[in-house]
Amino acid sequence: MGCCESAYLKEPVSEKKDQRHGNHHPPNGATAGAAGGEASGGVPDFSEFSLFDLKAATNNFSSENIVSESGEKAPNLVYKGRLQNRRWIAVKKFTKMAWPDPKQFVDEAWGVGKLRYKRLANLIGYCCAGDERLLVAEYMPNDTLAKHLFHWENQTIEWAMRLRVALYIAEALDYCSTEGRPLYHDLNAYRVLFDENGDPRLSCFGLMKNSRDGKSYSTNLAYTPPEYLRNGRVTPESVIFSFGTVLLDLLSGKHIPPTHALDMIRGKNILLLMDSHLEGNFSTEEATAVFGLASQCLQYEPRERPNTKNLVATLAPLQNKPGVPSYVMLGIPKSEEAPPTPQNTLSPMGDACTRMDLTAIHQILVMTHYKDDEGTNELSFQEWTQQMRDMLEARKRGDLAFRDKDFKAAIDWYSQFVDVGTMVSPTVYARRSLCYLMNDQPDAALRDAMQAQCVYPDWSTAFYMQAVALAKLDMHKDAADMLSEAASLEDKRQRGGKGP
Repeated sequence: MGCCESAYLKEPVSEKKDQRHGNHHPPNGATAGAAGGEASGGVPDFSEFSLFDLKAATNNFSSENIVSESGEKAPNLVYKGRLQNRRWIAVKKFTKMAWPDPKQFVDEAWGVGKLRYKRLANLIGYCCAGDERLLVAEYMPNDTLAKHLFHWENQTIEWAMRLRVALYIAEALDYCSTEGRPLYHDLNAYRVLFDENGDPRLSCFGLMKNSRDGKSYSTNLAYTPPEYLRNGRVTPESVIFSFGTVLLDLLSGKHIPPTHALDMIRGKNILLLMDSHLEGNFSTEEATAVFGLASQCLQYEPRERPNTKNLVATLAPLQNKPGVPSYVMLGIPKSEEAPPTPQNTLSPMGDACTRMDLTAIHQILVMTHYKDDEGTNELSFQEWTQQMRDMLEARKRGDLAFRDKDFKAAIDWYSQFVDVGTMVSPTVYARRSLCYLMNDQPDAALRDAMQAQCVYPDWSTAFYMQAVALAKLDMHKDAADMLSEAASLEDKRQRGGKGP
């Protein structure tokens, strides 16, 4: 990807280099290892990176290099990159507001960077130069548990692999707890990553203390530990509760609110909760054991939940295919390294949405007119009433206001058009969605984008607008999924597929 000669790959972090880049010394007398140095298990020593090298590795933080593995709800992006030594990395980019105190950021990064474990996607470095706050981790090429569990394309995860995921993540949490890092923020299916061998690993990013513009838990209160709702604090017991929600995901293959799941368990409706895609290919005895563990993890009182060692002790005896490689059970090829970064050029709409450039999106929507609405309405002669003429006049006035960037007026006119309900226009919904975004109303924008999708299920613009609204709502993993779906629909249409 056009990496330049790297000072980082030539020399270890030193006082001279710290002064040159304006960076910070390791805390508590720790010594950064030389770049490219290997710790046990082939994991590089934790080091300080220069901003120059991370820009080179990620093609200057190109939007094409954005990956969606972190599950973060704060406005922090993760990029795939490749160092000059050919090692693939994941780079998490924070805003300065997320970590206004550079020393706190460096100290926290070093604390997490000391951990080295085969069940973690380990933190291998950081960069703290000027306003930049960057973390560097091992890159996991085979997507997230959420992708394999909720958005699978080829096959769902078999039962034995689900048991392995549960055990490996329990082992990761137990290791972190033993090493004095028991707090993990917002543990969920997006935090579980699969390496080149298909083995599940826990993202190290969740081990960083909560940053200023982030949230320890997602906005979905149904999955939030009850004590966190009371005092806003993450405790080791909170992590166990979150692990219980991951167990529910593994069992059901979908997001089920813990209270609902517990009601089903108490009602002895375990089979109703199981993922129907498993089609009976699981042990009821093993499933019952996992349900029992999930129930313990989800207890309302934190003191009644098991500890990490209990998790491992319960899950280890359930493993039933210890000799089968993970990549075989996942149904993926064994890769020696991560696949190359896609070189596909984003469409103007895709690029604008990736950059969250609302002005560029507005220009594109103005140019598309209403050609995508052809065939969506069949009006009888009787419907051409005065009310219809008034409705079309409202749309026309809305279009003029939209063109002139009077977004509040456009909302009013488009709302008059929509409220009559005689005609349904995905273009109106898309335009009003942008108007809401321009007026800092992302919830309303998301509703309109979803309405546009209901009218035209394969319309890429509807997905793009949902992606932008979701990003504004700090739901960046969902936004990334929507962007990917929109790009796929565009590509399908360009290759001859039908669509609006």
